[in-house]
Amino acid sequence: MLDEQAKKTMLRKIPHGLYICGVKDGEEVNGFTASWLMQASFKPPLVVNCVKGDSISHQMIEKSGVFAISFLEDGQKDLAEKFFKPMRRVGNKFEDVEFYLGETGCPVITDSLGCVECQVVGKVDKGDHTVYVGEVIAAKVHREGKQLNLETTGWNYGG
Repeated sequence: MLDEQAKKTMLRKIPHGLYICGVKDGEEVNGFTASWLMQASFKPPLVVNCVKGDSISHQMIEKSGVFAISFLEDGQKDLAEKFFKPMRRVGNKFEDVEFYLGETGCPVITDSLGCVECQVVGKVDKGDHTVYVGEVIAAKVHREGKQLNLETTGWNYGG
């Protein structure tokens, strides 16, 4: 029998960075705060990005087949918080955030540590998130700094 509280406690101990995942559909752009991300291969360079199945961003990745990951710096909790809110409720999240369109056409946060841009090369649809496998086709370093982690924000996303 699964102990729900033990499950939640232990799954929340998995360390997570916080990122802004930029997506596009034609000329329309969106972004969301991602935390379920990891490197999956050296050759080719692959990352795994888990995206909530009922989100607008999920639909946009499905259509475009690309996404960009902007790495947030410790101290950018306010930026991470802004992108947690659903587009359906808040509209254009990039309205007052400086960004540029990367090689994939996806938005990249200018004031981030840097980014990787990915072409979707695989996916697994299980549970309430889709696990996208993205091949890194572009990368950029904006500056050095310490990565923002979920644990330091006091938030919980998992369990």
